[in-house]
Amino acid sequence: MDKKKGLYLVLGIVATVAFGVFSYRIYELMFYDNNYSNAMYNYGVYGIMAMITIAIAWGAAALFYYVINSVKFDRWYHWLAVCAAVTVVTPVVCYLVNNSMLESQGLDLGTQAVDFEIANFIWAPVLFTVASFSMRWWSSNCRHTPFPQ
Repeated sequence: MDKKKGLYLVLGIVATVAFGVFSYRIYELMFYDNNYSNAMYNYGVYGIMAMITIAIAWGAAALFYYVINSVKFDRWYHWLAVCAAVTVVTPVVCYLVNNSMLESQGLDLGTQAVDFEIANFIWAPVLFTVASFSMRWWSSNCRHTPFPQ
């Protein structure tokens, strides 16, 4: 393995793990409501939201670079379309899971959940970009996307 490629992979994994480990603090920096944040923390929902965000971002990057992996789909705007899909899908999935978990506890915090998911409009594309730069090097057709090497 080339040292540069390995370094990108390791840095991407470290950044993603740090996001998962510190998700509680990261999310609360972006949105804090006393009742909502306490419920999220007490029921362990912050970690679940982080894992969903990580799974969708890394899964979409793997899909783009290794499953689609087509010379007809290797332009920067194709990558941007996948990134946009991740940016939209992640908060919607997280909202549905988040709201369902809190409602099962008898809490009606739907408005706060919508406000909270705005943070995923920022973190989802960031994690998708991190995943892209971590794994693109081994793609046979899309390794130059979104930027040439």
